[in-house]
Amino acid sequence: MVNWMGENVVKNKSFAFALRVVKLFQYLQSKKKECVLSKQLLRSGTAIGTLIREAEQAESKADFIHKMLKTAGHPIIKITIF
Repeated sequence: MVNWMGENVVKNKSFAFALRVVKLFQYLQSKKKECVLSKQLLRSGTAIGTLIREAEQAESKADFIHKMLKTAGHPIIKITIF
């Protein structure tokens, strides 16, 4: 989704979310000495951006919609929305 200024809002928000996830990962690793959960959180939290970039490379409008719906179905998105 592109706003009136030409910025890709979804891409910007997913990047900001990934940065927050990385900071949380670093906190859990250093302060709480938690490894297993923090690594899974890092993988899931940064996968959203990967899925969005994949959707941007879609070959058709239908392919783009399909890939964005796959992104919306990602478990971390469901947790954040609800």
